[in-house]
Amino acid sequence: MSNVVKIKALKFPNILHYEWEGELIHHTSDYLLVLCKPGRKLIHHTKNNIFTIDYTSLEYFPLKKWFTAAMEVEDGKVVSTYCNVAKPSVFKNEEISFVDLDLDFIQEKNNQWAVVDEDEFELNSIKYGYPKELKVEAVKALERLKEEVGQGNFPFDNQVASLLKNQIS
Repeated sequence: MSNVVKIKALKFPNILHYEWEGELIHHTSDYLLVLCKPGRKLIHHTKNNIFTIDYTSLEYFPLKKWFTAAMEVEDGKVVSTYCNVAKPSVFKNEEISFVDLDLDFIQEKNNQWAVVDEDEFELNSIKYGYPKELKVEAVKALERLKEEVGQGNFPFDNQVASLLKNQIS
């Protein structure tokens, strides 16, 4: 049995944005955890390009919360995190998909957490015709995400480190 899953990031409402593959390592009724190894290909449909990703990441896809989190891993430790504000992820037929709503909350190596791409959110809300309710929910989701990070809730806690030790050799 293969644990390989395809991950698809979509633009509103369901336009293929980019995709890649990883290994599903944990699945609950609330979330999926995917291990992505160096050398994977990211097919970026919007930019009409293919990128090779040269680092390991542990990626969190909640099925009920409005974000995703990609945690870059070095020597078994999370060194940076990139969170997309997104509609809750969907898992169907060995495929994870989510609608990326542009707002991002990131922590680059040795830096504080920061909100990025607010300008992209405003531009794309016009380009893709985000309903007012969706824009309001995306902004609320960003605030809830900041709270999750600030409180050290999973996956922004030490539980991730123990999962990494069990999965990365």
